[in-house]
Amino acid sequence: MWKRFSLRVRLFFIVGALIFITLVGGFVMVWYTYETDALLGKIVDWEVGALQTSKGLQTALLNQKGFVSYFFLDGDPAWLEKLGQFRQAFKEHLDEARKTASTQDEKEILDRVESEYAAYIQQKDHVIALYKSGDRQAGADLHRHVRRFFFKILERCESYQAVHTKRIDLAKAEIHTQAQRLRVITLAAVGTAVFLGLLLVFMLVSQILNPLRRLVAAPNGGETAFTAADEVKAVRHRVDTLLKNVDEAKAELGRSQEHLLQSEKLALVGKLAAGTAHSIRNPLTSVKMRLFSLGRSLDLSGTQQDDFAVISEEIRHIDTIVQNFLEFSRPPKLKMQTVSLSDVVDTALRLLHHRLQSYGVEVTLHRSTRLPEITADPEQIKEVLVNLLINACEVTGQKGRIDISEEQKDMPLLGRAVVIRVADNGPGIPREIQTKIFEPFFTTKEEGTGLGLSIAMRIVEEHNGRLALQSEPGQGAVFVMAFPAGGMNWAESSSSTTTRS
Repeated sequence: MWKRFSLRVRLFFIVGALIFITLVGGFVMVWYTYETDALLGKIVDWEVGALQTSKGLQTALLNQKGFVSYFFLDGDPAWLEKLGQFRQAFKEHLDEARKTASTQDEKEILDRVESEYAAYIQQKDHVIALYKSGDRQAGADLHRHVRRFFFKILERCESYQAVHTKRIDLAKAEIHTQAQRLRVITLAAVGTAVFLGLLLVFMLVSQILNPLRRLVAAPNGGETAFTAADEVKAVRHRVDTLLKNVDEAKAELGRSQEHLLQSEKLALVGKLAAGTAHSIRNPLTSVKMRLFSLGRSLDLSGTQQDDFAVISEEIRHIDTIVQNFLEFSRPPKLKMQTVSLSDVVDTALRLLHHRLQSYGVEVTLHRSTRLPEITADPEQIKEVLVNLLINACEVTGQKGRIDISEEQKDMPLLGRAVVIRVADNGPGIPREIQTKIFEPFFTTKEEGTGLGLSIAMRIVEEHNGRLALQSEPGQGAVFVMAFPAGGMNWAESSSSTTTRS
């Protein structure tokens, strides 16, 4: 039955039982401390006080003994005065005893003491009166008779005192019983906790540590062996390696799928581009030449010139689309050379200077030092930059802002790299399409082909670099290009410039 549950459930059950026993044991101990404290308080505050009152009552009675005999011997009235003082003390103790009496038996005892003491006082006063009148023999006879009342009252006081003594003994016995019970509960809780702890240790050793030790003792494929005390570290190392291999395999599979999909698209686009080049571009070139010739020879009105310009622009747009298809299906071979990407950025900004002004976009170049030289095709990198800058201009519009930043840093997979960031203050790119914008033919523009960013991604990857997007909706977009610079010269110039267009 126990083995039907999983190891996780069994461990949770044992730990939960330990916590439960600890909490219950602590609660019981706290509860018993309060009970004991209340019982001790009752004994100290009530029973002990009542016992002291009963003893005071008995003492006040005993102190009255002998004063009448002394008066009989020497006739000194001072003995009677002292007798009166002790009688008053007895009455005070009796009143105090009535306040502490809590049961009917106690009240009945005190009532008898009071009534018998009143009779005793009356008889004793009669004895004193006989002594004062000179009838000493009658006084002595009555005095012997009154002593029986005294010892009867004394017996009543002792009975009252015995009641409180018995209560204190019962309270002590109850405290002792509670202490015994608390010891039994504590021993049971400790025994159960020890048993569960040993069971937990047994499960950890037999079902976790021993399997880990056997796993560590297995051949590790040439890796450095760990000591027996490092089973968890060794397994963690194995698991981390396994997860890393799984992630690499997953990433490689994803790249393979992307390459396969890309290859299929490239094959389709290649066929389409080849047919387009022969079927559209040649007649389109002829139309462009005729329009150019007509534009120089005809005397057109203002409206006709506007129409003529629109036609020319649309033909240019068609030619651009055809050119994009051709570039995507038949990418040119890279012409690698040693170049600083800072020079490429400067060339792209000079090339787009007038176009940026026409858009009304402010471009700021942040460059603390010129980027080191790397091996790259400057024309292809320039094409990527131009594409990113034009896209930024189109999304920001008038009074837009573009920030270009250059830096050198260490990056995962690339090592030491040169990085160019192109950031705009446009509306940003929604999260749901951020993973699609580099896919061929995906576009959000009404007249776009969806090939610009795809071509840019291909160019950067052909340079063994990375092109990534960082964007939050409403906060603009940042395109980050990173190229490996391992083995290149990292000499940095001391120039520091900021360019605005």
